[in-house]
Amino acid sequence: MRSLRANRLRLRPVARHVSTSSPVSKTSAINSVLIANRGEIAIRINRTAERMGIRATTVYTDVDAGSWHASSGYQSLGLGPANGYLDGDKIIALAKKHNIQALHPGYGFLSENAQFAERCEREGIVFVGPPASAMADMGNKARSKEIMTAANVPCVPGYHGAEQGEQELLQHAKDVTFPVLLKSVRGGGGKGMRIVMTEDEFMTQLKSARAEARASFGEGGEVMLVEKYIVRPRHVEVQVFADKHGNTVALGERDCSVQRRHQKILEESPAPDLDEVTRQDLWNKARQAASAVGYVGAGTVEFILDKDSGKFYFMEMNTRLQVEHPVTEMVTGLDLVEWQFRVAAGEKLPLSQAEVEEQMSKRGAAIEARIYAENPEKGFMPDSGKLVHALLPESVQADEDIRLDWGFGSGSTVSEAYDGMIAKLIVRGDTRERAIAKMESALRAFEIVGVSTNVEFLKRLCQAPAFVEGDVETGFIDKWREELFKPRRINDEVFAQAALGITSKELKASAPHGQTLGFGAASATNERKLAFKVLDGYSEQEGEVVEASVTQTGHNLYNIAVTRKGAQAPQVFLNVVSEPKSEGPVVKVQTYFPSERILSSVIPRDDDNETKVAIFQHGVKTDLALMPPSWYEKALGLKEATASVVAPMPCKVLKNEVEAGQAVKRGAPLVVIESMKMETVIRSPQDGVIKKLAHKEGDICKAGTVLVLFEEEESKAES
Repeated sequence: MRSLRANRLRLRPVARHVSTSSPVSKTSAINSVLIANRGEIAIRINRTAERMGIRATTVYTDVDAGSWHASSGYQSLGLGPANGYLDGDKIIALAKKHNIQALHPGYGFLSENAQFAERCEREGIVFVGPPASAMADMGNKARSKEIMTAANVPCVPGYHGAEQGEQELLQHAKDVTFPVLLKSVRGGGGKGMRIVMTEDEFMTQLKSARAEARASFGEGGEVMLVEKYIVRPRHVEVQVFADKHGNTVALGERDCSVQRRHQKILEESPAPDLDEVTRQDLWNKARQAASAVGYVGAGTVEFILDKDSGKFYFMEMNTRLQVEHPVTEMVTGLDLVEWQFRVAAGEKLPLSQAEVEEQMSKRGAAIEARIYAENPEKGFMPDSGKLVHALLPESVQADEDIRLDWGFGSGSTVSEAYDGMIAKLIVRGDTRERAIAKMESALRAFEIVGVSTNVEFLKRLCQAPAFVEGDVETGFIDKWREELFKPRRINDEVFAQAALGITSKELKASAPHGQTLGFGAASATNERKLAFKVLDGYSEQEGEVVEASVTQTGHNLYNIAVTRKGAQAPQVFLNVVSEPKSEGPVVKVQTYFPSERILSSVIPRDDDNETKVAIFQHGVKTDLALMPPSWYEKALGLKEATASVVAPMPCKVLKNEVEAGQAVKRGAPLVVIESMKMETVIRSPQDGVIKKLAHKEGDICKAGTVLVLFEEEESKAES
């Protein structure tokens, strides 16, 4: 297990926080805390606790036993099975057994569970969060709308009542007029939420939303709200803080409009293209909302801002620390977790509203990117597995305006049991334009291999003219999909460097024979042939097989020929100087081409999956698979199997939509699976006839497991 010292070294805070009040000794009312969460947020809370002299205890499940957060803190306690983070009874029992004074829930899991907060209060444990009553009021979306309406906080038109029959809800939707938004009263993170454009699809979407909400939030989750769907909405939220003395401040707003699956990807502050009158009105309404429920601690009041009318409406209040809280920390210079501890200890808010605004006026703009294990080019399908290589160079992290919050690194495993967020990258700039430019630059330095990620997609977002101009809305990705997913061409140099990297790694492993393709002596007669299949979903050549031959002509001197389908002749690179350095699964190749181009690439390979290769070149990642050359396939009579559909990730089979013998068209639903608490419909890649369903509903499958078999073309022809 990683030592505490190593953990601190790798996760040193890179954000510079302004001291918020009196000396740390005044927070002696809280001297120990149990952090009831995992990953980056557990590490982030622990960092502040240590700085304040608060002894922190972390917890972990069996799945997370080898995780970074399990080796941080004063001590770490086991919770058992994967759902242990939801076991409130066990967590409270551990806190009492070890005489821990306070509990910080982070976000997710138990952070907005009013019953859990109330139980902590009864057991004499300081809950670092709002009162249970405020959590209950704001956690019920219908009740929260009633309170906000009474407090003169504008709400979206809709139905929030007790009539929950299908036909009754349909009638309310008609009254509101389509399109409408269906969402669970206990919803969050996009779960149990569906947009219904027409009356014809209402019942199907209602059943789907209820099933997902019940699975995510348990009993009561199926109670739905019906609201008017605003066609061009922006998601703008206000960070509020309140103490036990009646003081409430707004720490600015964040725009979180760029989303997929109703979940945020980029968050920024201040919100772009927002006039000062509207901004101040948002802050005031957010403070009114917090005061209306007797709020204490950190909270976020979320609003929908109609781009067409300029009006905004209360959406919900998150009664916890937000994933995107570092954005606010960057533009205020404050440590919000420190504020949470101080408020929980009974102190007054460290700053007034005027003082907060004074600090924000000097800090410019900040933006946060969430790094997820997922495939954006394949419908943002989640991924999981081992991180073979994960790196943001120290030279980048050394910039005081760049901050990385993460709980994973090289060798860590992203489990399908939990949310797939790997890290949060936060940057600050004197202007919004400078912050976006710095974000793109930092993303280009990020290297992650082993699972698919959204890093390449985030780079494209930062380059999109509409985003740079601040023309954002929650439908941004769909609106600009063609531009964001535009295929790119992979240059021949990528395959040349991939071949050099693979060859160099094999040569090093062949010692003591030497670093040449021969046996200790350079020879132009020795040639190594390789073939690569393009896996990169952003490439216009996805699926193409490209062959490359490497011939060594001298010390670190090579000739390389790259052969592509349809090309009249191979692309030949003569007298290429290459200086490879191998570091475990990583090969760094510095290459000088005769044209004086200098390319630097990192080529990691997974020892558990020898066929996959990732190339990082000029800040762009390309995914390839090492394939047998064409002559090898022909000699052995091999062909690629196309008569099956496999699980794209570890998952649970929820429903088989077809049966054996059924004819289906390309795009037809085949199987509904669940992974990382998210439902995904697997659709047919072709027209065909179903031969066999490999798994029944409820089965657990590994990634790559066959789900559906099709009849072979030959069989269909014979019949």
